[in-house]
Amino acid sequence: MSEFFTALIAVAVVLGFMILIHEWGHYAAAKLLGVRVEVFSIGFGKRLLGFRRGDTDYRIAAIPLGGYVKMSGENPMDAHTGDPAEFMSHPRWHRFIIAIAGPAMNILLAIGLLTGVYMVKYEYPLYADKPVVLAWVKQGSPAADAGLQAGDKIVRVDNIDNPTWDQLEPKIWLSPNQPVNIEVQRGSQTLEKTVTPKPITTSEVGWVGFYPDSPVTVGQLEPGMPAAKAGIKQGDHVVAIDGQPIPHIEAMIEKLQDTKDKPVDLTILRDGKQFDVHLTPVLAKTEDPTEKRYRIGFGNQPQMKVSHLSFPAALDHSLADNKKDSLLILELMKKLVERKVSIRAISGPIGIAQDAGEAAQAKGWTPLLMLSAAISLNLGIFNLLPIPILDGGVILLLLIEGFMRRDISLRIKERIYQAAFVFLVLFAVMVIYNDLAKTIPGLAGRLP
Repeated sequence: MSEFFTALIAVAVVLGFMILIHEWGHYAAAKLLGVRVEVFSIGFGKRLLGFRRGDTDYRIAAIPLGGYVKMSGENPMDAHTGDPAEFMSHPRWHRFIIAIAGPAMNILLAIGLLTGVYMVKYEYPLYADKPVVLAWVKQGSPAADAGLQAGDKIVRVDNIDNPTWDQLEPKIWLSPNQPVNIEVQRGSQTLEKTVTPKPITTSEVGWVGFYPDSPVTVGQLEPGMPAAKAGIKQGDHVVAIDGQPIPHIEAMIEKLQDTKDKPVDLTILRDGKQFDVHLTPVLAKTEDPTEKRYRIGFGNQPQMKVSHLSFPAALDHSLADNKKDSLLILELMKKLVERKVSIRAISGPIGIAQDAGEAAQAKGWTPLLMLSAAISLNLGIFNLLPIPILDGGVILLLLIEGFMRRDISLRIKERIYQAAFVFLVLFAVMVIYNDLAKTIPGLAGRLP
């Protein structure tokens, strides 16, 4: 129950702050350009509390699923008096600035948050920026079916030459059931291969079954499980099982499924000393409540590179990461429209709450700040989509009117906004149902 309230409080604070920043962007631009702001609201529906200052009612409303800024004469279907403080009385370039200011603030916040985090702690997996050399290939996986082997080096994937793991992994995740063309260097040979990622997890992201060289380090131990009983400690490195080297945690998991409940010998490296531990795996639950597998009871702790960046370097990395993530968001949206990626790949308020709860309970502020940066960027990009009602839709109509050199008729605008409203309501219902389906195992099978 405490985890539920932690998640609830975390998502309320994070989303509330993101919305506040977004709406403040619209508000500040409107005030600067002389547009009268009637309401600045966090949430929708009935006004719960607030205060009035000047022409503006600052309020918190009953439904905490967003927020809005209401400007005088903003709705094109309303009667207009010609008052110079009304939104529609201002030139199109003024209205463009006001519309884009909200998403711009979210994107700037994402850049600022990551810059601050990277100045304190710049952390990423040890293998992420290394060339893609396969340390292990899972039997029966799409990679194995395509003929890939341990030791292969991927020198091209689609249009990327000499990719790193950080560049390759998103390509795989966003290509479930879609062939991915790769070029492989094997010794002196160069081979052309096609691998088709398999959708896995409730999010149905792509998976191929090859892995980098990422040594197994013991993270959190589960009380009462074989590893804890055998005296294994957090920070130990698992070098081998029954004398076979273990290059990745997935190789260890597969080995345990092969041995089942037979005793195994783990070779452990601790403080520069190597020794063997004898233990017996047990059939136990996993993070997926519907799955059981043979386990010894510890979480893997990936080896990370950790450093502190100067402000210029942190800003440079933040800009690069936000650009990369923005392109991934756009590619995901494109593939959703093309029905190449399942709707399960996106998360709504329930999924965000779960992630926020986990980040809030993690050690330090870094996980929660990085999640906030990701949410802020997603919010900014989503609001720039050319869908009427959203900021991107307002911008699109302004550009069309500017090209036509006249306003679109009110009747057409009314129909456009009605259709957009129905679309957004249906989309919200679908996303929330999708969240529930991923949270409640019995419901997941009903999704297409």
